[in-house]
Amino acid sequence: MIIAVDNREQLAYSFGGYDCSVEAATLNVGDYSIVGFEDKIACERKSIDDLIGCLTSGRERFEKELTRARSLDRFCVIVEASFEELAKGLYRSAMKPHAACQSVIAWQVRYGTPFVFAGSRKAAEYYCFSFLQKYVREIEERMKALTKSQAPTKSAAA
Repeated sequence: MIIAVDNREQLAYSFGGYDCSVEAATLNVGDYSIVGFEDKIACERKSIDDLIGCLTSGRERFEKELTRARSLDRFCVIVEASFEELAKGLYRSAMKPHAACQSVIAWQVRYGTPFVFAGSRKAAEYYCFSFLQKYVREIEERMKALTKSQAPTKSAAA
């Protein structure tokens, strides 16, 4: 699997130790995708402070990204913090924790986008890799099933 990493991603995951290679790309949505499937799947990485920025000054821009992501088969936002950290206001902003939590929940409902609170950067990298890898495996299984259903049967060949 070749993971496409958006060339604007400032703190890109290296995916060291994972069975993949990494290639820089310009993605229309998200920070990570799969080469050849950039229009089908993507993950957006956020530190807790990045997320708060999207809830405040960058809200309009981020909501446009969430709207674009609706065209993908699969999309998620992976947060390198826990939901508890968000709820306790453990970030650098005056935004009230309740408002931050309610906005994230509203976006999940409005845009159908899961927000995964991975708890740490390492866990978020693992989640991102696994999310992309599972998508590839699903495609491979569908292709095997399609190929199997297209194969001539013995009675048809006789």
